[in-house]
Amino acid sequence: MPIIVNLDVMMAKRKMSLNELSEKVDLTLSNLSILKTGKAKAIRFSTLEAICKVLECQPADILEYREK
Repeated sequence: MPIIVNLDVMMAKRKMSLNELSEKVDLTLSNLSILKTGKAKAIRFSTLEAICKVLECQPADILEYREK
């Protein structure tokens, strides 16, 4: 898939664990894990907004497009 999810990179930069992000964004660990591993088929704008707010970043810091 040409969309790369860099959630783990942003979490590392902010020194935040998946558990901590899960609590702050109010998402289950399994849903965040699916997103983090790039297995998600979609993401709601409200979820993306919450993640960006907590990690103090832009959507482009988390999602990246690469041609095959």
